[in-house]
Amino acid sequence: MDDTDRALLAALRRDGRASVSDLAIDLGVTRATVRARMERLSKAGEIRGFTVVTRSDIAQSPVRALTMLGIEGPGMDRIRRQLSGRREVQAVHSTNGKWDLIVELGTETLEALDAALRDIRRLEGVSTSETSLLLSTSRYSRI
Repeated sequence: MDDTDRALLAALRRDGRASVSDLAIDLGVTRATVRARMERLSKAGEIRGFTVVTRSDIAQSPVRALTMLGIEGPGMDRIRRQLSGRREVQAVHSTNGKWDLIVELGTETLEALDAALRDIRRLEGVSTSETSLLLSTSRYSRI
């Protein structure tokens, strides 16, 4: 994967419905290049699908947060499975550095977020955590 592929993926993350023409202009390449790269990235499994985020998606989970978890012992896979079954959990990321997992959460209220955090912190193997509320989100047009 080169810089053009990465720029194409970033543009598609911002707008999965962008036209091939708009993507070509954005990236400074031809439409044929965009089509060929999208096809290659899809066949390679880098592009797994396209999605739309609607206003109602955000309205259903207006309280959003990132929770960083420190895991003690060999329970990482078990904890990931337990987290993936919770409706508040939108994504679970493994990472390096101080934190072992970063969990994206979305709830309807602060009280529901508090309850979800309490449950997550009680999972066997979770040794420490830190949560940041997401106050706003900005999308950028270029990498």
